[in-house]
Amino acid sequence: MSEPFEAAAPSPSETRIEVAETCTRMAVHADRREWALLRRLFAAKVLLDYTSLNGGEPVQLTPQEIVDAWSATLGGYDATQHLIANHLVQVDGDRAVCTASFQATHRLATAHGAPLWTLGGDYRWVLARTGGRWLITSVVMTATWGDGNKDLPAQAAG
Repeated sequence: MSEPFEAAAPSPSETRIEVAETCTRMAVHADRREWALLRRLFAAKVLLDYTSLNGGEPVQLTPQEIVDAWSATLGGYDATQHLIANHLVQVDGDRAVCTASFQATHRLATAHGAPLWTLGGDYRWVLARTGGRWLITSVVMTATWGDGNKDLPAQAAG
């Protein structure tokens, strides 16, 4: 009688790739407006910290609340492109931290002002392995520079 097949545990390199890909998918699904796929990347509660851009305090949201907010915000633009690079991943058991650089370009045709607003900076994600998948539990975006039409977010929201 043969032993049942058990999948081998992922190697440390495979684990780092899975974590980095989960973080990259957050940007890709948001840009493609793939809201159902985006929602699946998050844990039941997620700490979001965009205070470097918006001020205020970090907030704890459900995946659906994140999708609702981002679809309202990003959906007002003609297009967005969030490029994520220079991933550094640290794994400790079922917890991981990924940091990466980003450049986010937002496009909106407008009668007044330039149609582009671009931000750059860093992301820091915390993830937990749940049911064999890496889920995002925290997102901290630190904007370090911006260029272009800073009025576009208000126009996209209106």
